[in-house]
Amino acid sequence: MRIAVEFRSISKRFPRASYDAVSAVSLSIREAEIVTILGTSGCGKTTLLKMVNRLYEPDSGQILFFGQPVENLNAVQLRRKIGYVIQQVGLFPHMTIGENIATVPKILGWSKPKINERIIELLELVELNPPEFMQRYPGQLSGGQQQRVGLARALAADPELMLMDEPFGAIDAITRINLQNELMKIQSKFHKTILFVTHDINEAFKLGNRVLIMDQGQVQQYATPNEIRYKPANEFVARLVNSVEEQRMKWDVGMGGYI
Repeated sequence: MRIAVEFRSISKRFPRASYDAVSAVSLSIREAEIVTILGTSGCGKTTLLKMVNRLYEPDSGQILFFGQPVENLNAVQLRRKIGYVIQQVGLFPHMTIGENIATVPKILGWSKPKINERIIELLELVELNPPEFMQRYPGQLSGGQQQRVGLARALAADPELMLMDEPFGAIDAITRINLQNELMKIQSKFHKTILFVTHDINEAFKLGNRVLIMDQGQVQQYATPNEIRYKPANEFVARLVNSVEEQRMKWDVGMGGYI
């Protein structure tokens, strides 16, 4: 299996910061796997993600995109090969849902029939009825519906890589679970390479083939959910795993009427 993304001793420090946002990170992501990036606020997970599509440039090290150094690629052309989904969705409010989804295909010069076919296909995929939603505007949709459109837009040009930065973080728990399930369904069909940033360990373990745990810009562990659960690499990872187990125990006790 090909390596989709490789980080080679990547570091990044922002101006006036006293420590690296990302410090000497080296790892690889295989094609067609979901890697979830987990950590507390300020741990470097979003910075790492944004260096892949060159929204940030590293201070040192190298990132390879399917074997090619990203610094040798035109940044705009690179981003057209990468789907990008963020928590704030970022839909254009003055454009219809159909127009939002068509943004990158139009830039790439797709024909109008091909674009319309793709819009319908993707709206059906994210379970939004095309005749009902194509002509609506983002402000007429719920947060969960907007996030579905954001996912459809990111998939529109069939990107080689998906970057997702806490895409479900601002959504209620039930909708969040539904969107997680939708993403897993999409992944089973299209086998995309996905880097998914989250601060929720349950989400990270549910979605990730492998989980990257970061703290203070450094990799604490990079392994499968089961390896992390049963063989935590250090005390930080162990505390993270234990926090979930403690929550689960409190929930179980609470359901039994003792809390």
